[in-house]
Amino acid sequence: MAELSQSVLRAPRSGIRKIMELAQTMDGVIHLEVGEPLFATPEHIVEAGCAALRAGYTKYTPNAGMRELREAIAESRTKELGVRVEPENVLVGIGGVEVINCAFRAFCEPGDEVLIPDPAWPNYRMMATIANVKPVPYSLRAENRFYPVTEELEKLVTERTKLLVVNSPSNPLGVVFPEKVMRELLEFAGRHDLYLLSDEAYERIVYDTDMVTPYAMDTEKKVIAAHTLSKTYAMTGWRIGYLLADSGIIQTMMKLQEAYISSVPGANQMAGVAAIRGPQKCVEEMRRTYQDNRDLAAALFAEAGISYFLPGGAFYMWVGIEGKDSTEFAEKLLLKEKVAVAPGQTFGENGEGWLRISLASKGEDLQEGIKRLVHFYNLQ
Repeated sequence: MAELSQSVLRAPRSGIRKIMELAQTMDGVIHLEVGEPLFATPEHIVEAGCAALRAGYTKYTPNAGMRELREAIAESRTKELGVRVEPENVLVGIGGVEVINCAFRAFCEPGDEVLIPDPAWPNYRMMATIANVKPVPYSLRAENRFYPVTEELEKLVTERTKLLVVNSPSNPLGVVFPEKVMRELLEFAGRHDLYLLSDEAYERIVYDTDMVTPYAMDTEKKVIAAHTLSKTYAMTGWRIGYLLADSGIIQTMMKLQEAYISSVPGANQMAGVAAIRGPQKCVEEMRRTYQDNRDLAAALFAEAGISYFLPGGAFYMWVGIEGKDSTEFAEKLLLKEKVAVAPGQTFGENGEGWLRISLASKGEDLQEGIKRLVHFYNLQ
């Protein structure tokens, strides 16, 4: 008898979605679990998308993305990174999720291994499992400021290891790797002939530090940088992501685009052009709000005596609930206090004993949600 794919059945479900679905059955919930920008898409971007629809951008588009968007990305990246980026180095896809999945598929055969952070965005593990690739977690721990330890990575490499996944600024931690750490990771990947996949979804949401990308340091053409317009421009629903990589890698991945999605909607891509080429003041305004929320949350947790990690980027805060089951804590917090947060356990074994709260919320909701969380914590 025909059965469902075992690789799909083995794939873990995100604990964030479970909390979200439970929260949707309740009224009056304060949502601090979702990785969704607080803001609406800026108006000039919306107008560009609408104008493109009226102008007839309703047909199939090239597998790798429209020339207009690939050129806009290449030009902006060349200026920002100080290295030459050509349109042929760009692959446009359906959000960061799809282009990262493309990288897993392009570099790995069934039975190969990928090194993924722990804690990390749970989709890495899901993608690897569905592709019949073994996810091998490497630890990010508070005592190391949540930086990877190269000596520990060395012990995890086997002859089947193909890919090292790096995420900075990190979801869920908000840690931003400094240049020294990023160079060490790049050198490690080079020693073992690995490709390095750098997930940079939160690249423009950084606070007291600088964003560092290994793509700008790569001399061996072994770095694949994954980007999205979702967080930077509050365009989650527009589903525009892209990869930067060697042109040969892009050519290979175009086959995957044909098989998986055919193409990205043209009007959405023209909205992406407007986002990249248009005014950037909106990006700074959003970033500033998230930083204000970060500082507010830090003050509230410090006052309550609850441990937390001060994020250098992204819009999350990693909050300690030492000795407590994070999934059970999150579910009870939702049911008793009507506050939805993401349990740390869903991000990996090292996430146990932590919660992730989103800073992409209205200040008053964040303040009230943390107040209720602190009250519930003190009752445990």
